[in-house]
Amino acid sequence: MRKNRLSIGKIVVVLFVIAFSLACLYPFLMVIGGSLTTDSEAAKYGFSIIPKDPTLAAYKMLFANKTTILNGYKVTLFVTVVGTILSVIINAMMGFVLSRRNLRFKGVINLYVLITMLFNGGMVPWYIVCTRYLHLKDTIWALIVPSLVSAWYIFLVRNYFTGIPDEMWESAKLDGASEFTIFRKIYLSLAKPVIATIILFAALGFWNDWWLGLMLIDNSNLQPLQMLLRTIVANIQFLQTMGDKSAEAQALLASVPSDGVKMAMVIITTGPIILLYPFLQKYFIKGIMVGAVKG
Repeated sequence: MRKNRLSIGKIVVVLFVIAFSLACLYPFLMVIGGSLTTDSEAAKYGFSIIPKDPTLAAYKMLFANKTTILNGYKVTLFVTVVGTILSVIINAMMGFVLSRRNLRFKGVINLYVLITMLFNGGMVPWYIVCTRYLHLKDTIWALIVPSLVSAWYIFLVRNYFTGIPDEMWESAKLDGASEFTIFRKIYLSLAKPVIATIILFAALGFWNDWWLGLMLIDNSNLQPLQMLLRTIVANIQFLQTMGDKSAEAQALLASVPSDGVKMAMVIITTGPIILLYPFLQKYFIKGIMVGAVKG
């Protein structure tokens, strides 16, 4: 009788998980269906997972200039990979330093990092520093350097490293290991969950960023994918609001589903980065919980 109750309980849990998974997947499927839907069908029937008259017009519009889109993919991929690696290294090293109990002025440094989470200098000083002092204007590093350091990542790593016994650090020091060797061979090897968490968040941040491209990039060859697609959507919306449309503009708007373009843009930009999550999800929750609670 007890085994039957357990089996029924497992079945209920499995069914609940399946239903919850489908509920989470449903909006994404709706976006895919919406990207294949014409404006007339959307106005008449609304969006659905399987359109009555599917069309690839939105994707044809976005990929009309393949060279530009592929170049945007290359820029975004480079920024995401390089930016994520550098961000993990810098924030992990800073978190390691702040986790040491014998660090001089530790409280002052912690307070300095915390203040950056609560206040900022404003957009104008930020822009002046990036352009006049760091000389990032119209360089690929303009899409990477301003987002490298995050106070939240630093505290996440610091709290995780604080939970590692000091005896391991002391034992390594007695064996003649340097601080960097201890950080690289011991602490990083024990911090896979929190490092995976930072990788996921940093990669998402770099991949989805368009603000830095808008503020610091004028060269079209250096514009990230998000910025290019945002420009395409903005141009379509501009044509729709024009009072006096040319015959060419009217023909373009008639053949391109405006809402479909937005949803196709979501698919194009979300698809590649979502493949990263399955490789990191087993570390994700553990890294968040342990890094946030300890310390």
